[in-house]
Amino acid sequence: MTVAKKKKMPTTLRPAATDGPATLKDLLSSDVLGKLKAQSDALKAEENDRKEAARKAVEDQRKAEQKRLENDFAHLLENSNQDWHKYK
Repeated sequence: MTVAKKKKMPTTLRPAATDGPATLKDLLSSDVLGKLKAQSDALKAEENDRKEAARKAVEDQRKAEQKRLENDFAHLLENSNQDWHKYK
């Protein structure tokens, strides 16, 4: 009885991820990529500053309205405790 030898398939190395399809990051030079990242960071910082300024404006407006209401006698009278007997 003879046993046939199995032929081994040569193992082929799979191509590395860098050999796959080229990405935009791979195609751009490092200085262009750096400029794009810097521009992105600048835009994010500008957006954060704008949001902070809007939040501060709303807070200042709320404080101004509160101060105006504290000086309004009609508002204070409407919102004061109506139990005057305890102050006799």
